[in-house]
Amino acid sequence: MNNLLYIAWQPEEVIFRIGSVPVRWYGMCWLVGLVLGYFLMQWLYRRHKFPDEKFDPLFLYVFFGVLAGARLGHCLFYEPQDFLTSWDGFLSIFIPFHHLADGSWKYVGYQGLASHGGVAGLLIALYLYIRRSGMNTWVVLDFFGICSGITACFIRLGNLMNSEIIGKVTDVPWAFIFYNVDTHPRHPGQLYEAIAYLVFFVVIFLIYRKHPEKVGTGLYFGLCLTLIFTFRFVIEYTKEVQEAFEAGLPIDMGQILSLPLIALGVWAILRSRGRQYSQP
Repeated sequence: MNNLLYIAWQPEEVIFRIGSVPVRWYGMCWLVGLVLGYFLMQWLYRRHKFPDEKFDPLFLYVFFGVLAGARLGHCLFYEPQDFLTSWDGFLSIFIPFHHLADGSWKYVGYQGLASHGGVAGLLIALYLYIRRSGMNTWVVLDFFGICSGITACFIRLGNLMNSEIIGKVTDVPWAFIFYNVDTHPRHPGQLYEAIAYLVFFVVIFLIYRKHPEKVGTGLYFGLCLTLIFTFRFVIEYTKEVQEAFEAGLPIDMGQILSLPLIALGVWAILRSRGRQYSQP
């Protein structure tokens, strides 16, 4: 295959440094996605006339819930042999440093965040938030269903900038050569997902603008889960397995973890039929 026909991909992982601390594209994409979700969520709360004091604590719950869940999800489901077999590995789950052979510590950031774990962490954080705030559960979940696609888009762009979660070797004309990995043209699965999640965000938002009365029924939460994780299940067929143990499975870990979320999404959509939420 002629590598000149394909897209050469070898971006710098670091955008700039603050002193000796690198600011990476991966972390910046996460930050941009969370900030966009924050402002959209704030707009939804105000549009539906919920007071600011109900919204104000939400970001901290979401930020720490998603980060903790995504980190634990990666460490427990994808690399337990690295993080659960030594004290240094266990510490690396929680702190963004790696213990070097000479005894020193190197800042590496949180390299390894799993989207399924992030969703689980989000749902736990929302449960705690709803208990404290007294917000209606389905209103909060629907708000997240409207917002989450844009955040998911930027997270996958972060994966693209990191040259991780790479696709299988292919000869399609839009293939990427991830030179930080090897010299084979591969499916840019991260880009596929980023584009799809942006499209899902637009579709769900347009449906919401036409039917704002369906907020609180579970429709938008269900649409978000069903669309994102059905696509995630299908797109896994274009990706390389992330860990060796997945090669012996009939479907990979990403697909296994997607199935219960698809089921939850379909159930939420079916539950929403014929319902309309009336704000007290």
